[in-house]
Amino acid sequence: MTKMLVAHVADIDAKGSRTYRHEELEIAIFKLSDGQIRAVENRCPHKGGKLSEGMVCGTAIHCPLHDWKIDLKTGKVYEPDDGCVTSYETEVDAAGSIYITI
Repeated sequence: MTKMLVAHVADIDAKGSRTYRHEELEIAIFKLSDGQIRAVENRCPHKGGKLSEGMVCGTAIHCPLHDWKIDLKTGKVYEPDDGCVTSYETEVDAAGSIYITI
């Protein structure tokens, strides 16, 4: 596992996102309304929609293509739909730098 610097808290609006690319992997980094930072694979398991373009609602992201709802902590899709995306451990240091573990 590798810990990588991916963004700074100040660069992401509340309920907003940024993307980070590592080799062939694209990761969406979200700031929830309570300030928590979450990171998941930037691809809906349904039709491949870019989750970074979706709407954050609580601790979930709604896919912009077909409104699938995905938990940003676990990566699991909410019922009645089924599926999962990879979620990544996030860490924010005292200076506000965001790190994820790949």
